[in-house]
Amino acid sequence: MWLLLAFVSACLLGFYDVFKKQSLKANAVIPVLLLNTLFSSLIFIPFIVLSAQGSIGEDSIFYTHSYGWEEHKYIILKSCIVLSSWLFAYFGLKHLPLTIVGPINATRPVMVLIGALTFFAEKLNIWQWTGVIIAMVGLYMLSRSSKKEGIDFKHNKWIIFVILANILGAISGLYDKFLMASPENHGVGLDKMAVQSWYNIYQFFMMLAMLLLLWWPTRHKTTPFQWKWSIILISIFLSAADFVYFYALSLDGAMISIVSMVRRGSVIVSFLFGAIAFHEKNLKAKVIDLVLVLLSMLFLFIGSR
Repeated sequence: MWLLLAFVSACLLGFYDVFKKQSLKANAVIPVLLLNTLFSSLIFIPFIVLSAQGSIGEDSIFYTHSYGWEEHKYIILKSCIVLSSWLFAYFGLKHLPLTIVGPINATRPVMVLIGALTFFAEKLNIWQWTGVIIAMVGLYMLSRSSKKEGIDFKHNKWIIFVILANILGAISGLYDKFLMASPENHGVGLDKMAVQSWYNIYQFFMMLAMLLLLWWPTRHKTTPFQWKWSIILISIFLSAADFVYFYALSLDGAMISIVSMVRRGSVIVSFLFGAIAFHEKNLKAKVIDLVLVLLSMLFLFIGSR
């Protein structure tokens, strides 16, 4: 069940990447990210209120536990990690083709794998290891094909931004496992809805402070902000993708290394939109990279059955 949910989350993430790219096109990054956190918060606030009033029972998947400072400090840290990752990711995506960013993002689970093996004693079989190795080869080939577009992985700061976003994203994924795991399994044992709801709310206030202190005073010197309806769709698809993701992690036997890898299958959706809707270049070489990513997903699926 948790593996199927991971595939659903991957599909939703693909559309999230597409609407994120569309929203950032010739647009200011910080206001877009602020609105993303605002709309995401508005989606979950009703669940917090209704749960506190007793209108949503504890047996519901939408029930949101009430916690004190002891638990919320972990969620605030989660917000800081995710927001840092998003900032790097948004700036990188604004300046790079979606057909390059997608495959790079697809290699994030390799970092998660290292952490999962180190901190959670997860073990991979030969099928899963094969999938991981194929994904790494795909990243290497992507770095070679991207040079045809004048993008050098070693000297392009936006590539560095995307890589930093993936490192922080991997840390966030490992931290999610820690938050969801029971105390008996050396975790915190937090409710998935509480984590998703409150980390969005905390991020909104962090982004509001960033906008007022950093972007607003210099807004006339940078890319101007323009409203796009796709900004709302960013929040809707991200919230849905994360909800399914957190639910998958809360199930018994869920492996963060595999869930994270499968979620990177979102590259399929984003790649197709990058080719069809955004008319990005050098697609023939990138298709080979995409095929390798898909092949790695297949090996991981076989190894996880």
